[in-house]
Amino acid sequence: MKHRKERTEDTPWIRALAETLMFPTVLFLGLLFCFTSAFHAPQPRHLKIVVAHLETERKVDTALQRTHPGGFDVTAVADAGQARRAVLHRDAVAGYATEGGHPVLYVAQANGTSLEQALTQGFTELAAHNHQKLSITDVAPTVSKDRNGTTLVYLGVAWSVPGYILATTLLRAVTFNRRKKLITIAGVAAFFSVVGYLVGTWLNYFPHEPAALAVGFLLTMAVATFSAGIAPFTRQFFPLVGMGLFIVLSVPTSGVAPVPLLPTFFQDLHTVMPLGNAVDALKGLLYFDEAGVLRPVLVLCAWITAGVALLGLDAWRHQREAAGENAEEAQEDIPEPPVEDPSVEAPAPTALPVHHHHHFGQPLPMLEGTVRDDEQQPIRHAAVTVMDTRGRQLVRTTTNAQGEYAVTGLPEGYIAIVVSYLGRHPVVHQKLMQSGVAVRADFTLHDRNRWASFRALSQH
Repeated sequence: MKHRKERTEDTPWIRALAETLMFPTVLFLGLLFCFTSAFHAPQPRHLKIVVAHLETERKVDTALQRTHPGGFDVTAVADAGQARRAVLHRDAVAGYATEGGHPVLYVAQANGTSLEQALTQGFTELAAHNHQKLSITDVAPTVSKDRNGTTLVYLGVAWSVPGYILATTLLRAVTFNRRKKLITIAGVAAFFSVVGYLVGTWLNYFPHEPAALAVGFLLTMAVATFSAGIAPFTRQFFPLVGMGLFIVLSVPTSGVAPVPLLPTFFQDLHTVMPLGNAVDALKGLLYFDEAGVLRPVLVLCAWITAGVALLGLDAWRHQREAAGENAEEAQEDIPEPPVEDPSVEAPAPTALPVHHHHHFGQPLPMLEGTVRDDEQQPIRHAAVTVMDTRGRQLVRTTTNAQGEYAVTGLPEGYIAIVVSYLGRHPVVHQKLMQSGVAVRADFTLHDRNRWASFRALSQH
């Protein structure tokens, strides 16, 4: 019997260990495969190049396909002016022309130094093969403190990742309804966009362009709103989904390594991820005379719309559930029940074995207490049920030989504790759970027969 009891008490720890290790393990594997696959060998993949004059285009295309198969997609334009404008309008990553017998390559440093170097290397070899010296013209140079052309990526990360963290912290704000959460997200996004822009311009990390404020606002709004919307549907997997979307997949496709040098999968992913689209919009505003800004802005707006739609869908779902319990409650904007909105900081409610001296590494109880009878003797195997404000069970446990129980992982807010035992009157206590505060709830269960006799005597 003793060994069976020990195994029963060990089961929660095994489950807790598995749940604890699942998130870092999946995140490790995601970072390992996504980051290494994206960054280990950047090389040209279908880079769009324009070449002045059809005859020159044919020679260049033949030479590039011979030295870099599949690396370049070459198109002919009328003259050197059109080749330059194609790069400035973001229709191509490079333009090539021969002026007075001297080859000229038009590039944009804003697209990333490593991309510029790859283009320069490829066309330098081409010019050397023809016994010519290549001239480089940069049509979109970056500021002096952004020589690698990656500062906008880091700025975007600063606006993006905190947006996800904001959504996780709002899950614990159980007194906030959806409207208040959206207002909070919008206010924080506006604050972040202003501070990020002011710091970036003050440090001369990018040019002054107030329209960049709008991009920062949209990026934070997109990540935070979609995260808040998807959380009730992904439940305990929300951290995995959020980190997977906005770190594991977003960072490799954001432009740390120029997107045209990434594998095709990451290039395709770049077109839909909010971070990469925000960086594209910022580059268009700051360095390319607003070219190519509309599409990424629309993508960011689509993420925000999807997040709002998910919040609305969750509200509709809760209203339908509430309609079965209380028709009047169905018309209100009911805050999401905490148990359905887990975050990194909110573990699942779990019953704990009672230890008078908690060992290092073991979770501390958020709720504990003792159940006794009329003579203040401990009651063993009394049922302890913890419910939320809507009467849904969060966790159930029983008392030990000393009449003690312990529970952890409960959400913030009010809970109801129901204690019952065969032959005794059940008792209900309501308690307020707060982060970092241990709550104690002791119970005394009265004998049904004893109280029935007392009531009969009192009536006579």
